[in-house]
Amino acid sequence: MRFSVFISVLRSVGPVVIGISLGFTLSLLSVNWTEEACYADGTEVEDVTVGQDGLLKGARKPNSISTVNDVESEEDFEPRIVPYKQVQQSAPKKVFRAKYISTELGMRERLFVGVLTSKNTINTLGVAVNRTISHHLDTVVFFTGSRNRKVPHGMFVVSHGDERLIWNMFQTIRYILDHYINEYDWFYFVQDDAYTEADRIRTLVEHLSMDRELYMGSPEEFIGGEMEGKYCYGGFGYILSRSLLLRLQPFLENCRNDILSARPDEWLGRCIIDYTSMNCVSEYEGLQYHHYELGKNSDPNKEQSEQFKRALTVHPVSDPEQMYRLHRYFTEIELQKTYDEIAKLQAEIKNVSVVAFEGNRSAQWPVGINPPFEPKSRFEVLKWEYFTEEEIYSCIDGSPKCELHGIDRMDVADVIDTAIRELNKRYMPVLHMKKQQLINGYRRFDPIRGMEYTLDLQLEVVNQKGHSRSITKRVHLVRPLSRIEIIPMPYVTEATRVHIIIPLTLQDRDYVNHFLEVFASNAFETSENAILTFLFIYDPVEAQQVNQNDIFASVKSQINVYERKYPTVKIPWISVKTEAPSQIKFMDIISKKHPVDTLFFLAKISTNINSEFLNRCRMNSINNWQVFFPIHFQEYNLDVSYHNQPHPAKVDLVKDAGQFDRQSFEEACFYNADYMTTRTRMVADVQENEEILESLDIYDMFVKYSGLHVFRAVEPALHQQYHYQTCNPRLSEEIYHRCVQSNLEGLGSRSQLAMLLFEQEQGNST
Repeated sequence: MRFSVFISVLRSVGPVVIGISLGFTLSLLSVNWTEEACYADGTEVEDVTVGQDGLLKGARKPNSISTVNDVESEEDFEPRIVPYKQVQQSAPKKVFRAKYISTELGMRERLFVGVLTSKNTINTLGVAVNRTISHHLDTVVFFTGSRNRKVPHGMFVVSHGDERLIWNMFQTIRYILDHYINEYDWFYFVQDDAYTEADRIRTLVEHLSMDRELYMGSPEEFIGGEMEGKYCYGGFGYILSRSLLLRLQPFLENCRNDILSARPDEWLGRCIIDYTSMNCVSEYEGLQYHHYELGKNSDPNKEQSEQFKRALTVHPVSDPEQMYRLHRYFTEIELQKTYDEIAKLQAEIKNVSVVAFEGNRSAQWPVGINPPFEPKSRFEVLKWEYFTEEEIYSCIDGSPKCELHGIDRMDVADVIDTAIRELNKRYMPVLHMKKQQLINGYRRFDPIRGMEYTLDLQLEVVNQKGHSRSITKRVHLVRPLSRIEIIPMPYVTEATRVHIIIPLTLQDRDYVNHFLEVFASNAFETSENAILTFLFIYDPVEAQQVNQNDIFASVKSQINVYERKYPTVKIPWISVKTEAPSQIKFMDIISKKHPVDTLFFLAKISTNINSEFLNRCRMNSINNWQVFFPIHFQEYNLDVSYHNQPHPAKVDLVKDAGQFDRQSFEEACFYNADYMTTRTRMVADVQENEEILESLDIYDMFVKYSGLHVFRAVEPALHQQYHYQTCNPRLSEEIYHRCVQSNLEGLGSRSQLAMLLFEQEQGNST
């Protein structure tokens, strides 16, 4: 009985006892393994000493984690020093940064236009095509076989140097693949004897997906019918996608060698069909390529077919006059469509405004124009200007009344004519209105809407029976702000070196010290990329005495002082002898001494030049495109502007300290190449009248002879000290008058001069 009980207890406890015994055995085995500690020098320690707590010195615990009580084990730990090896850094890769963000992001323009022309038609039909489409499309390039010496103004022409038609077509496609394939999605080719409605062709490609392989135009059967497929007839133009041209690029040489054809459009069509299996189509995804064949001696105004009115291209055009008539016809159609669309949108706005919360008040007048500007404080309230047909009572110089002239006079006349026309459009044929006079006129510029006008007109009203009477009518008009247009400009950089030219006469010597002091702090000390050149102007008497009494000796000594102070700076100077100082004559001498890519800044000795302005001079002067004539800030005479006050060391850009001198045109930034080209165009006129060199200044020369953009704007970074300038009576009457007016306006403001006169009269009366 007892034995059976013992066996039953052993069965229940036995596994536990066996497990405990096995655990002790394994723990002893693990201690024996860790006793054989390895050291860095390769020796083994066989004697293991037991510490106070029974722990093994030098033996690592099974969990590899030491406790706080393992002080003695930490004392025996010997760290191993790993020597530091400097990592050899490879040369950093040069990161390519594109010139424009669009290039880096892979953005492309939508449409490229290539016009196929010839030496016989480039000056007639080619010019007509350029005048009718170039201002509607971004890029228009003319391709021709012959190299003409004279290229029509405003046209970009690529000459291949060979009159063979197939060769020209091959060279044109290859030129586009080399220069434009990464910049445009669609390529439109047309002959110069076809009229293209530019807005319609642009609208068509805007609705096409850029990744499609497409060959679109007027499909034609191949001559003889031996080859399957259709090509696009070149007379009506055709559109090629970028992806299709890229697919065709590897086989272009094969097409030139293997395909024989008499027509360039047929040759290109066979090349596309053979190597890409793409046929010409006139319709794609619901979009139609409309074209129209024009008959001989056809008058566009008499064409009434819907096919003609919908046409993208019209062919053939016999002469430039017919091209211009077609352009006028289609422009009138598009203009009328625009007016109809505006009227439709205005009607929809009125209908929707009825159910709006504020009712018809939510529809601003005029319908579709932005609501008026709402000032947030009394300082933002827009000011109304009062005017009549002859005068305006808000003047730039602060005077209470001045004469209407120039663009302001044209603006007032146009607004009055528009008001009479709109009134007659509303009341005719019941009433006919004629203007008698403008009683009151008000205008203000709203930065959100545009220019607003309120006119009180005295009108003569005539009814259908011929009876008339005089009435007064108030009308409101708005000249809305037009759509902002981004004009592409050539790339310029701020790294260009500026050559500053300072003409000096006897009267200018006193200003040299201040000029050099300011220029040294702004340019020499900052290592500005600019070269300063002085032009010493002697009259014949002064030139004869230069060895005994040089009037510019003090200036030359000052130059030497600054060159010694700044060893890296050189200040060249040029001496000129003349009786009549002339900007053009001076620049003729300087231009010959500099390369054609030199950027000049022609300035006066009283001008304070800094790096901020020099950067704008670089950015606003574009070779073969634009010259820059800044309007400097002219300081008033300090005795007038700071009368009975201490003169400041530096004059701030404030209203009472000076003004922007709009009468001065002497500062100029331009490239030497542009000057030389413009100067060459004057040769014929100079031969007839040599005095023209003395009667014109640089500004008038560029305006009259260059054809470049003449950019003129106020320049807050360009200050000029008060300096009474000697006006040359030998110059033209207009230049002389500008000089005199500049002297008068540069004395002080009207209020300051009035206070001086008032004090003088008060002193005389006492």
